[in-house]
Parts: sequence; C-alpha cells; structure tokens
Amino acid sequence: MVLVVTSAYPIKTKQYKPCKHLVLYFHDIIYNGMNKENATSAIVAAPQGANLTILASQFHFGNIAVFDDPITLDNNLHSKPVGRAQGMYLYDTKNTYTAWLGFSFIFNSTDYYQGTINFIGADPLMNKTRDISIVGGTGDFFMHRGVATLMTDSFEGEVYFRLKVDIKFYECW
Repeated sequence: MVLVVTSAYPIKTKQYKPCKHLVLYFHDIIYNGMNKENATSAIVAAPQGANLTILASQFHFGNIAVFDDPITLDNNLHSKPVGRAQGMYLYDTKNTYTAWLGFSFIFNSTDYYQGTINFIGADPLMNKTRDISIVGGTGDFFMHRGVATLMTDSFEGEVYFRLKVDIKFYECW
C-alpha cells in the first residue's frame, strides 16, 4: 500500500530575521621574523622541523597561530580600533587551504560596545564567503548567538590579511 499526500498550499518555512547586526573588520599581521613591532599574530606550532616564522608549504598544514588583532569599523588598518580579536587558528587540511578558528572579539569602549563575542568553526579559505558560529557573548552581547559571515577583504602574501566579519545575531537577550 502506498500513501501519497499532496497539498494545494505551498509549505512556507519561517524566515528568521537578525535581532542585531554588525559589520566589523579584523586585521592580522603574522610575525615573519622581521616585523615584531607590527605583528599581531605568531605561529606557535608547526610540523616537525618547520620554521616558526614561515608558514608550512603544503597548504600550511599543521601550523597553529595565535592572534591579538585590532578590530575596526572600516577596512583601514590605521583606523581607531573598537576592540581586539583574540584567539587561534589552525590549518587542518593537507589538500586545500582551510583553517579551524576559535576566537573572541573583546570590546571595552564606552563609545561603541562592551563585552565579548565568541566564535568557533571551520574556515574553508578558498570560498568567497564562509559562515562560522557565534556561540555566546558577554556584556552588550550577553547570551547572544548567531552566525558570522567571513570574507577575505585583503590578502598580502604570507604576512597580512583582513577579514570582513558580517555578524548576525538571531538570539539576543
């Protein structure tokens, strides 16, 4: 016996709208052995025998970097920071550029925001846009959850990159 159910009415899925939306930029300058004054990130682990000032050759596999990067409201590295992006990324794939991210945006400004936003997830770097999870926050972002869409806004070799972070919160307390 086969039972087929059809409907003349289209099934509508609920479209969720963000309760809060931010667009920020973070700027990463990786330490390369010659830029200690300006570096905001450093390789802290590498494949056996690798140099901690140069990313590994095969898709950077095995490199782990920590960072303390400025966050700005626009894409200018020299703009006044509104906070810091602090955390780590690790290159975890041997056949393409991809990383796993775990980091927080730290805000401590009465002009903009106070508190933290916590992010975690895979970052397939070769995609134009990538989504990672927002898993919580503190202060102005207490118990917030949502999605951050990352886009590489600028890339200068192995030393500098800038990410545009389009933040959409779907749970706001």
